[in-house]
Amino acid sequence: MTATAPHFGPAPSTPAARRPLAAAALLAALVGMVFGLLLGGAGPASAHAALTGSDPQDGAVVATAPKEVTLTFSEQVALGDDSIRILDPNGKRADTAAAPRDLQSGSTVKYGVSLHTGLPDGTYTVAWQAVSADSHPVSGAFTFSVGAPSKTAVVLPTEEAGGGLVGTLYGIARYAAYAGFVLLAGGSAFVLACWQRGAGARPLQRLVVRGWMTLTVATLAMLLLRSPYTGSGKLADVFDLDGLKAVLDTKPGAALVSRLLLLGASALFIAVLFGTYPRREDEREKRDLTFGLAIGGTVIAAGIAGTWALAEHASTGIQPGIAMPVDVLHLLAVAAWLGGLTALLVALYRTPDLDAASVRRFSGIALGSVVVLAATGIYQSWRQVGTWSALTGTGYGQLLLVKVGLVAVLIGIAWLSRRWTARLIAGGGGAESETESGTGDGEKPRAEAAEETEDPDTSGATAEDPARAAQLARQQAAVATAEKKRIRDADPDRSGLRRSVLAEVGVAVVLLAVTTALTSTEPARTEEEARAATAVTAPAAQGPVSLKLPFDTGGANGKGTVRMEITPARTGANELHLWVDGAGGEAMDVPEVKVAFTLESKDIGPLPVVPTRLTEGHWTADGVQIPMAGDWKVAVTVRTSDIDQTTIDKNMKIG
Repeated sequence: MTATAPHFGPAPSTPAARRPLAAAALLAALVGMVFGLLLGGAGPASAHAALTGSDPQDGAVVATAPKEVTLTFSEQVALGDDSIRILDPNGKRADTAAAPRDLQSGSTVKYGVSLHTGLPDGTYTVAWQAVSADSHPVSGAFTFSVGAPSKTAVVLPTEEAGGGLVGTLYGIARYAAYAGFVLLAGGSAFVLACWQRGAGARPLQRLVVRGWMTLTVATLAMLLLRSPYTGSGKLADVFDLDGLKAVLDTKPGAALVSRLLLLGASALFIAVLFGTYPRREDEREKRDLTFGLAIGGTVIAAGIAGTWALAEHASTGIQPGIAMPVDVLHLLAVAAWLGGLTALLVALYRTPDLDAASVRRFSGIALGSVVVLAATGIYQSWRQVGTWSALTGTGYGQLLLVKVGLVAVLIGIAWLSRRWTARLIAGGGGAESETESGTGDGEKPRAEAAEETEDPDTSGATAEDPARAAQLARQQAAVATAEKKRIRDADPDRSGLRRSVLAEVGVAVVLLAVTTALTSTEPARTEEEARAATAVTAPAAQGPVSLKLPFDTGGANGKGTVRMEITPARTGANELHLWVDGAGGEAMDVPEVKVAFTLESKDIGPLPVVPTRLTEGHWTADGVQIPMAGDWKVAVTVRTSDIDQTTIDKNMKIG
């Protein structure tokens, strides 16, 4: 959630005693709404692909090598020709290296790769890497065994997809892109909606232009880093033209290119806003130009925000048709609030002409942004979290809790800003007319300043020397501006507001970093779905299961009983114990005992196990692999002499 606090409160008439109560009530309402809706039930939502199943399963032991290996994912993924690799115990390719086959059926996302024939027994490693529908790279690996487990020479990279230096650089570019958009859109909105004279203020011009440059450079960097970020992870691959071409054919690549095109249009918008707009003197023309800039700027900002919604979490999972417009509104509200707050801070520190009326107008915009942020943030949190367990037991949920905590801090600081704003408005701090401020940078026209401060003793000299007169006028104007700034800085209400806004911006920068981290974190719903799928394919441990099997090999002393116990009787590795008792119940020493497991319903087996003699009449085997739960037929072969042996069998429920 990106619910944020209004920075400037109601009119000064609001009793001061009620302001803390109002802030506390707002905090309680927002947090209550968030957690109330988080617990609302909904169907499964995925927005960061996870492996939910495979055939063979992780850790399975199969009697014969399968013809193909299939992987099932929680959502749509993009796979390259080499995205799924099967490696034999020696680390060599066991698959045919062909592109994965699309085996999707209905809502099931499944891909398969074919294996070579005649594969030897041993442990095989399946390594996979894909790009989820929300543009993030995902990867993983698991093993299965043919015949029996064995040692393997496969060494997999410890670094996850999207990690390393390339992942760090891509994350920095992602954060810079968000920050640039906030400054570009929010700073422009502050000028148009709150302080139109600020269009002539160089500090605000620099702020917006730097936002544009930051967003442009970050977008170009993301476009170049995209191929190694989702593929090899090697920084040198940023110069791979084939990789760049492949990126342009993907949804994230198209979104980044669209953003660059929109940034070209925004450059024209900036040129008009800070070039033609402040020079307009006719009120009607300026009003028409303001309306045109507002409409054009909103369309451009919404388009840029849409490039995030199109390629990231909002475009996948449940209700994407609702989630994407909501995400656009969310980003626009963040920009209006945080970008406007940064512009306000720059104006408070760098320009002496900011009047109380402009601060009050921003207060209204901030309040509207908070309402939008609260509503859209609650919806987004519900989509990506959904349950209490997901909120507290996943990385995404924990980051969300940090974000909510930062919002609470912002509400507290915002309450202080509201108090300073009310005092500034009540005292008329800085309220000046355009005729008083003249240029919008706090400088009066030079000719006017020269007339007011001109020394009668030097008027004749300056009349004879125009260059000297111009120099004197500049000096006098600079002195007047410095004095004006000194008086403004001495205003305790203005100083208090500057400090509180500075604190808000500091917390908001951290909040933006947490938000960026959330966009690259596996959503809580998806993580819990993957856990649930794993729980289904790997049942919890059970207690030991025992069998008694009477036998008669037909020879002398050929009668007895085999007692067998398997622990913990679940899928995966188990421990097997066999006791061979004679007809009188005493321990019976026999030359050989063999065991085989068969799951006839799935045509798996027989899976042979050769136990080791531990003591007289006691045989044991460790690491007995049971690939899946079911009603297994257990066949025990007992040999009592060189020629006398028998096989007895019985069904056993495992898993």
